[in-house]
Amino acid sequence: MSGKLGILLVDDHAIVRRGFAAFIAQAPDLELVAETGNGETAIKLAQAHQQALVVVDLGLPGLSGIETIRRILQRQPEARILAFSQHEDSVFIGQALQAGALGFVSKGASPELLQQALRALARGETFIEEHVAARLSIGMRRRSDSPLQALSTREFEVFCLLAAGQTVMAVARQLALSPKTIANYATQIKLKLHVDSLAELARLAIRHGLIKA
Repeated sequence: MSGKLGILLVDDHAIVRRGFAAFIAQAPDLELVAETGNGETAIKLAQAHQQALVVVDLGLPGLSGIETIRRILQRQPEARILAFSQHEDSVFIGQALQAGALGFVSKGASPELLQQALRALARGETFIEEHVAARLSIGMRRRSDSPLQALSTREFEVFCLLAAGQTVMAVARQLALSPKTIANYATQIKLKLHVDSLAELARLAIRHGLIKA
């Protein structure tokens, strides 16, 4: 990797990848070694570029960003992953960090801040955008304010997929679990969130900005 910090970018928007590549090219110590728009390919690329820092969009279609983070780290516990998203909800970010991401930067951040985050991860440090860290701290102190805080990382993952309209069978295939397991998760999620239907799950996800109406 030419002595530079190799970066693997995982984002489903081609225009984002193009912009990211352009600003990385201007940094003398950074190098974009691979890019992809889906989680399954990201897992393979992360294994092929094991020294690279991985930037994962949390809003990936199909295999979500959170599940992509989890699966990369299952295979490579030493991987250094930066979560990258337009979502700034403290619950959403908290789940990404629980999955193993070492930092978070919003898509509205400046290129300089993103470079700062990447260099921090390369040094083995964590990095969370300042205003997001403050919001996350407040969110953690007010855990009871959001019912989503009651969900485990896996439950949150299933919640997001079901709320987005995927069927139990589809979620089972995506997460490589049995339909019975997903159905059990769905039941537990509804109990924890005090809702009775998938439509109510979707409305809750919309209210928290996790999916669009």
